[in-house]
Amino acid sequence: MNNSNTDFAALVGSRICHDLISPVGAIGNGLELIEMSGAASGPELELISDSVGSANARIRFFRIAFGHSGAGQGVSLSEIKSLLADVEAGGRISYDWQGTTSVDRPQLRAVFLAIMCLETALPYGGVITISHRNDLWDLSIVGRKLNIDKDLWGDLHRSEKRVEITAGFVQFGLFPPTLAELGKTLFMKDADGGFSISF
Repeated sequence: MNNSNTDFAALVGSRICHDLISPVGAIGNGLELIEMSGAASGPELELISDSVGSANARIRFFRIAFGHSGAGQGVSLSEIKSLLADVEAGGRISYDWQGTTSVDRPQLRAVFLAIMCLETALPYGGVITISHRNDLWDLSIVGRKLNIDKDLWGDLHRSEKRVEITAGFVQFGLFPPTLAELGKTLFMKDADGGFSISF
């Protein structure tokens, strides 16, 4: 097998998301049928419906962030905005996508991993703004009580890591090799009340 560890992890991510998306979608379809038949209604059904929608959105997001992505596979602007709107529904973090064109899937994978890294700095919610110009991605966050783990973020530039990567921070382990595959360099800027990265 010639796959690198990163490639193999992406294939595993693709397989898991592929296998989960169908049953989660089927649950959503079943709920719609129950609602249409009038067999049940109320806050319980609404809670289940919201949870299914959230799970579906996260799986679609993870499929891009963790899944295999071949060059030349574009994701349309409308699909990106729709996906981010579904992910933020009912959550504490909102996403301001300022791009105006479709995005090559390997590039979008790096952006989604970056978004996941930035989410860890927003324990009380906030806004992540994403813009793209001249092949440069800019992502910035604003929120209440930002939690920037200096060692964790610093490890993105270090060959010898200070922080052990756990399941909750796996995006920090995948982000650097993904950037390297794209030939990109990461820059970070810490400002009053905000934090931004570019690559």
